[in-house]
Parts: sequence; structure tokens; C-alpha cells
Amino acid sequence: MSEVKLAAERRSEFGKGAARRIRRASKVPAVLYGHGDDPVHLTLPGHELLLALRTPNVLIALELEGTKSLAIPKAVQRDPLKGFLEHVDLLVVQSGEKVNVEIPVHTEGDLAPGGFLLEHVMNALPVEAEATHIPESVSVSIEGLSAGDAVLAKDITLPEGTTLAVEDDAVVLQVLSSQAEEPAAESEGEGSEAAQV
Repeated sequence: MSEVKLAAERRSEFGKGAARRIRRASKVPAVLYGHGDDPVHLTLPGHELLLALRTPNVLIALELEGTKSLAIPKAVQRDPLKGFLEHVDLLVVQSGEKVNVEIPVHTEGDLAPGGFLLEHVMNALPVEAEATHIPESVSVSIEGLSAGDAVLAKDITLPEGTTLAVEDDAVVLQVLSSQAEEPAAESEGEGSEAAQV
């Protein structure tokens, strides 16, 4: 798991006007919370934070007024049109501590021939992992799957030290038939349809 060092500054101004001034200075307003401590309002360097957040569940080593702390992103607000960062919530973590996060699910292989559709019921899998060893993603083989097949949470191999934070039988992926009705209708004769009526 990657760790990114960011220099943080304590923030004393609040409200929309203050947030706009912070963003104009190429910084991002943030809040650091956790472990029962009072939330700490921060500003973080915008470009470095944007690069860090490209990695899901990135571990951020914050340096604030001579003290260091580890945190993971819990909520990221982006401008809906331009995509720039508006605000970030960070959760304080410690080495050895277990945290609940969601990790992306990647697929490998090809479905069986026949024009089937793969539905991602969950784009990210809820897991519990050690804070400094959160997996970046999990891979699932879909090789040869066809309509009606599904991949359940319990079917996914997790890295050591990581456990599911969702029901074992939760559906993560399922395979659908793209045109299930048409071939069935064509294969049946008109007489059989009349018999069904």
C-alpha cells in the first residue's frame, strides 16, 4: 500500500468565502477526525492531494506543526462539473488498527461466448483491513461465466489480514443474457405459443 506525505496547515477561517480563498491558493480545505479527538480543520496542498487520491484508500502521512499522523480519506467532495477537489474528510489511523474500507473490484478473463452482459452489483467490496496494509484492489476471474452465473463476496480471494465487511452471500458480479427473450421466441413454433395461451 502506498503512503503519501503531505504538509498540512491548521485552518482557522470557515465558511464558503474562506473555502473559496483556500481553493484559489491551490489548496483544499480538509477535516481530520477520529479516536475520539476533536476534529482538526486543515488546508492541504491541492495538486499533491489530487495525485494522492488517485490511489484508492491511500495512506496519507500528515505533517502538522511538527507532529506526524497517519490518515485515510473517508469522504471526498468534488465540483460536479469541473471535477476539482472541494473538501476532504480524513480519518486518523494507527499501525495495527483495523478499519472498514471499500476496495475496487477488477475483473480478469472473458465471459463465455454468446453476447452476455456483466453487471457490477458492487463496484467496490466492503472489507476490514489493517490500516497500514489496505489492499488497493481485488481481482476476480470471470473466465467462462455465462447467463445466470454470479460471483459472491465469499468467492473472492482476499489478501492475508483482510476480511469481508459484508455478508458472505452478497452478490458482487452477475452475468445477464443480453437478449434472453428473442432467441427463445424464435425457437418456439407458433403452435406451441398458441398452446400456451
